[in-house]
Amino acid sequence: MRILRFDALTGRELDAWHTLRKANPALDSPYFHPGFAEAVHASGRDVQVVIAEDRGDVTGLLAGHREGATVRPVGWPGADFQGPVLAPGTSFPAAAMLTGGVRGFAFDHLLDVCPDFEPGVESRRASPYVDTTGGLDGYLGRASRSGKENLGQARRRARKAEKELGPVRFVADNPDPALLDRVVELKRAQYAATGARDYFAEPQRIALVKRLLDTRGTGFGGILSTVHAGPHLIAAHFGMRADHVLHWWFPVYDPEFAHLAPGWILLRELVQTAPELGFTRIDLGRGDDEYKRRAKTGEVTVSQGLYTRSPVRRILRRARNSAVATAKSSAVGPAARRVVRAIRNR
Repeated sequence: MRILRFDALTGRELDAWHTLRKANPALDSPYFHPGFAEAVHASGRDVQVVIAEDRGDVTGLLAGHREGATVRPVGWPGADFQGPVLAPGTSFPAAAMLTGGVRGFAFDHLLDVCPDFEPGVESRRASPYVDTTGGLDGYLGRASRSGKENLGQARRRARKAEKELGPVRFVADNPDPALLDRVVELKRAQYAATGARDYFAEPQRIALVKRLLDTRGTGFGGILSTVHAGPHLIAAHFGMRADHVLHWWFPVYDPEFAHLAPGWILLRELVQTAPELGFTRIDLGRGDDEYKRRAKTGEVTVSQGLYTRSPVRRILRRARNSAVATAKSSAVGPAARRVVRAIRNR
């Protein structure tokens, strides 16, 4: 095992990264593409890569960040899929990572691609997706009743938006940086209104999405989709694509037009244009949001936990998890939810 900064990787390691990822269909998410690690590193946050080798051949890679005695997955806390890049059925030297002062690998969206981190798994949650094969007609043939109903309502609400505000215009891949700035502004307002941690409070993360938007023509990069009604931006989404997969990352809408359910209008347009864009799947990311439950056609499982050999750290984690569970079940309401967020974000 070796550990290198991302910018110290040679063509040999990068070629192995691409080869291993392409050989493993479970790793088709943009989060496992080396372009994501490269963009995070170039945005000012140091990325280190654990490289596993066997007799001179690279057999696995895991990109992440070291924070004191803990390693976290690359892009954390904005990484919706995590784990090593390796061929199907192979292992990763997880225990060998715990050296040089590293005492644990913390994860919250670990994809089940190898059993090596299983001792650290504390819980599992569903991560839904939308199969967009065949575009809108294909989706409607697979969708749940509520999914079909919501997309039908989206079409009617688009007509209503046109009557109230002006012509509805959808741009699937909008390169306008000013519109990305507006997405960040709306998202930060949403975080403030709900009491969620502001992902964009750190300038490096704004730099990351801007860099991703500028990454084009390589099969990987950022993609900004927008819906205007007349002069108004009513909904937008910034995500990442890698080949045939789009990851649903930062959806927003203007609260002034919430009665039009503009997020569903946007999702319907994306599903409809998926064949032209080359997408066969939209990963919605882990979460209990109602629209995800309604829209999904399937789901995978991601894990949360800490891989460590330290019994003290395990005890502290269990205590923290117990405090979170108690706060969530409390009747105190909003105050309890703020406690949960504060604990989770530490």
